[in-house]
Amino acid sequence: MSPSKSSAAAAARREKLEEVRRAQRARDRRNKIITVSVCAAIFAALAGATTYLLFTIKGEEKKKEQALTSPVDGEKSWDKLTQNHVGTPVKYAMTPAAGGDHAQAWMNCDGNVYGKEIPQENAVHALEHGAVWITYSPKAASGDVKSLQDKVKKTPYTLMSPHAQQTGPITLSAWGKQLTVDKASDPRVSAFLTKYVQGKQTPEPGAACTNGLTA
Repeated sequence: MSPSKSSAAAAARREKLEEVRRAQRARDRRNKIITVSVCAAIFAALAGATTYLLFTIKGEEKKKEQALTSPVDGEKSWDKLTQNHVGTPVKYAMTPAAGGDHAQAWMNCDGNVYGKEIPQENAVHALEHGAVWITYSPKAASGDVKSLQDKVKKTPYTLMSPHAQQTGPITLSAWGKQLTVDKASDPRVSAFLTKYVQGKQTPEPGAACTNGLTA
């Protein structure tokens, strides 16, 4: 091969090699751009998800705070209730009783379900300890009674019993607070329990709901 042909071949190889290198550099640039773009998209998605999660958490916390500070729709309240221990029947300002003078002994309220009516004076003492007392009249549907019994059995600081003298089907009573509903499925039932089981209205928070009366 003549020198001129050899030089031309070498130049062609160099040109070919340079084309390969240019193509490689172009691929590297594209890959880098794609990588940066993908990373940016991931970071943006993570940032958006984190922001959404934070707003969601704050929103849920705000809802819980509102639920604990706002009255349950339809509830009744009584203030300045006396807390004397007495040994005689008490005439209460509301039916069922939701606070006031009461018996020395409390009804057990550790998720206790009573099949018969219980003395209000003992039930009120349980309310003083932060319990919620669920009562029902003959107007309550048997399915609702069963549903509430199951709920009470799973909820410390609650008790349940029939109460023939109340006007509504189902009544929930805490110290100084009371709510009447028609159905166990009413969402205010859970709202009342969440707010008032050992709630801020409790005169003696943390006091026992066991070692009291059982019937």
